Amino acid sequence: MSGVLAERVARTLCEQWEPPRATSSRATTDTPLRELSRWAARLRPQDVPCRVLKLAASQVLSQIASIRAGLAHPLGRKLVAAFGHPMQRDPRAAAGVFAALGSWLNLDDTAYAGHLSNSTVAVPLAFAYARKLDGLSLLTAVVAANECAARITASATLGPLRGQSAVHTHLAGAVAGRLHCDRAPASQWENSFGLAFAMPNWPLMRAFLASDARLFNTFTPVRTAMDACDAAAAGLRGAPDIIEHQDGFLARFATVPLPQAVAKGLGRRWHTDTLSFKMHPGGPGIDAAVDCAAEIHRELGPVSPRDVAEIVVEASLYTLFAGERAAQYVNGPGSPLGALVLDVPYPVATTLLTGEFSVDDFSSPRLDDPDRWELADRVRLEHDTAMTRELFLSDAPFGEAVREAGPLAAPWLRGFGGDELVDLIGDLGTAGQDFSRSTKATGARVTVRLKDGRTVTRGRLIPVGAAGPDTRARHSEMVREKFLAVGGAHQVADTVGALHRMRPHGVRRWIEAAFLD
Repeated sequence: MSGVLAERVARTLCEQWEPPRATSSRATTDTPLRELSRWAARLRPQDVPCRVLKLAASQVLSQIASIRAGLAHPLGRKLVAAFGHPMQRDPRAAAGVFAALGSWLNLDDTAYAGHLSNSTVAVPLAFAYARKLDGLSLLTAVVAANECAARITASATLGPLRGQSAVHTHLAGAVAGRLHCDRAPASQWENSFGLAFAMPNWPLMRAFLASDARLFNTFTPVRTAMDACDAAAAGLRGAPDIIEHQDGFLARFATVPLPQAVAKGLGRRWHTDTLSFKMHPGGPGIDAAVDCAAEIHRELGPVSPRDVAEIVVEASLYTLFAGERAAQYVNGPGSPLGALVLDVPYPVATTLLTGEFSVDDFSSPRLDDPDRWELADRVRLEHDTAMTRELFLSDAPFGEAVREAGPLAAPWLRGFGGDELVDLIGDLGTAGQDFSRSTKATGARVTVRLKDGRTVTRGRLIPVGAAGPDTRARHSEMVREKFLAVGGAHQVADTVGALHRMRPHGVRRWIEAAFLD
């Protein structure tokens, strides 16, 4: 697309957008993957609502911030020593490094369904730079990748893998992100997806929590997806029914398969609308707890361990589930980073002491501070049933999947939280047709009880940056703050709003300025 045409299309999108055309019906021989491939291969900027393109622009800047944070960490530097800087010449190799650097600190953005940005931004960044695409083409590739990855992930959301452990998200996101940049035909999409999902990755929690293998969490599936794209381009074929077949992906990766989610509402139901932007590193529920701890710090100032009787963090079952798994590996400054990013006491204690929590708190000398660990020992987690109910009423990360499944969701709910969870959730109603008002209610309530008798409590249902009304209104402001906090250039932050109007040479300069200090 020429620069003049790109600017004209971008202006039309933002000033006079009309709803995209509905997806036409397909022949009965179509599989969900084939329908998704046809739609995504034909997706063009004028098909995407302006609000969705704006969310994608914020998503790009937010994930660049996550990648910069990964680059600055000692483990990130080791990854670069092994596999090269993300700005290397080969976009396939660059995509893997971009993906790995942006994921393992849990500063990556999420949606319904999946931790999308590690592939859906990382891969289009690498290929848009290499292929010299304009800004509108980059953003459209991100949206196409989001929609493909989110739908396939949603189909297996009611399964044993969730959050960052659902690394199959990145098989889909990487295939879609690359092929949209390459303007590949639908048949190549279908075969690439089929080949990528031939041997989907399944992480082992021991390695995920107790070793540096977490850095391969997105690196490996992105590399697999790159090979699948190369193979499909050379003529190799994948199974078009690999998702829903009785011997296929969902049969192994879903307790309650939802194959209908793969192609549901294409062109009308935008999963990009469900984006949540990570403002703090860490796992599920940590965001809200850190937000609350920051508010308490502003009222009390630094909280000394000597003055604290106890700290209670009330949260949903999801937060407790992840926190309990991580707690088995967390034992002070020498704790493995894979477990530490899912821990609740340490970030809450750090925020009460300092007023903020950032990726620098995961490395020395901050990680060695004995006051943080003494205060963390006073943190106790409690289940709040109302927060669990609100978690499932929201779209992400599980609610929409439970609504989609209806009564069939009971076995998964029972496996996650027992009969009590089945009774608590009850009937959530029917699945939605539109995500423009989506929410992600991963709430928390933090109570600090001081030895002098004072008690201070703060609570949040939707964390800062999570999907909801505030984020829809302020996402560009939020991600700008996140990017600048990791040392990003003001020039890059100030011009992301014009990304959709940038010509190819402008996009290349913008990406270089974002990473090459």
